[in-house]
Amino acid sequence: MIQQTSKANPTSIGPLKTDYGAMAMVTTLFFMWGFLTCLNDILVPHLKTIFDLGYASVMLIQFAFFSSYFVFAVPAGKLVEWIGYKKTMVTGLLVMGAGALGFIPAAIAPSYPLFLGTLIILAAGITALQVSANPYVSVLGPPRTASSRLNLTQAFNSLGTTIAPLIGGFLILADAPKDQAELRRMPAAVLASYRQQQASSVRMPYLLIGLALIALATVIAFYKLPKITTEPDPVDSDDPNTAKAISLWRYKHLIFGVIGIFVYVGAEVSIGSFLVNYLHQKDIGDMSEKTAANYVSLYWGAAMVGRFIGSAILQKLRPGAVLGFAACASFLLVLTSMATTGHVAMWSILAVGLFNSIMFPSIFTLGIAGLGPATGRGSGLLIAAIVGGAIIPVAEGLMADRIGIHLAFMLPALCYLYIVFYGFRGSREVGTAAQAAVA
Repeated sequence: MIQQTSKANPTSIGPLKTDYGAMAMVTTLFFMWGFLTCLNDILVPHLKTIFDLGYASVMLIQFAFFSSYFVFAVPAGKLVEWIGYKKTMVTGLLVMGAGALGFIPAAIAPSYPLFLGTLIILAAGITALQVSANPYVSVLGPPRTASSRLNLTQAFNSLGTTIAPLIGGFLILADAPKDQAELRRMPAAVLASYRQQQASSVRMPYLLIGLALIALATVIAFYKLPKITTEPDPVDSDDPNTAKAISLWRYKHLIFGVIGIFVYVGAEVSIGSFLVNYLHQKDIGDMSEKTAANYVSLYWGAAMVGRFIGSAILQKLRPGAVLGFAACASFLLVLTSMATTGHVAMWSILAVGLFNSIMFPSIFTLGIAGLGPATGRGSGLLIAAIVGGAIIPVAEGLMADRIGIHLAFMLPALCYLYIVFYGFRGSREVGTAAQAAVA
């Protein structure tokens, strides 16, 4: 689902042909972090019920998770510079494994703050993984097809996000109560015992995930990936004229792109986080949380299909135009869901996933286009913008507590409206910005 690049600059001249063996190995990493990120959409309704939380409080799950991207992105970029892409991938996998295993004591407690803490550790590992894997994929072939390759690997990321709700719903939401009113009627001792029993449903899934991550780290450590050299960011040079020449504020398409990443990640995460509770409502889907989790997989599955299609389309059409049309479709679908009920509202919000598909890779490649030696610093700004996945869901949670989920979808609708602007206009500043930078 979400991609990043490192602060270190890959060599500017890529190979003439794509290294498919290395790309296939690294693509497994995209699958894993997609799977784990989407499991948060199952944790949201599960922990909301267990701990009797409001929408704003339960969105701290996404806040803790995506804030880690903002906090750990720069250190992860430095780690790439120090030990290289491959060792950073291995480190990221081991940290993720530690975070996944941390769910076991959190469930035994059970403690909501402890769950949030383990999510921060898990996300820190994912940040290191993404910071190293995405630029690595971008230089495994010709530069002109970098956007296409990122969309292709994102498709396997979406495969993980498609499978996660099905597995998570089966293992985690199987015995969840229909509403929180049942919990509020329980005596304190019975409630404490019930919470411990319900929280224990996450122990086995995350134990298996933790062991799988450690095993994958071992495989990557011994696999002979091609070495990609990096060059230091010229902003670190002692020449003050060099630093001045690559001032990022001159690149309007980058600054607009940073905002684009912020609102895109926020919109996508907000919709995914609220889907189970939204489809559970009587006037929308009127289904159990476990059944609703199966429909969440359709949201992410549509993104997977869209990324396979987008990988081909983006080899022929201008990314900005494709991005603008996709954002228009998402905006109209969210408005349709807000204005209707029943199956129309349900299927229109699920269809947004199809058009989300090409947004991140397109915004990302448009944002760093023409930056030259400033690419590393520009990538760092785009990384930081992923914090939108922490802030916008909490803001929507506050709205949902006051006006309901249905109307709260106005927030992601406005996010897509901005992306329409970026696709058709904001991303077309490359030429002006590049000229200004070298003036």
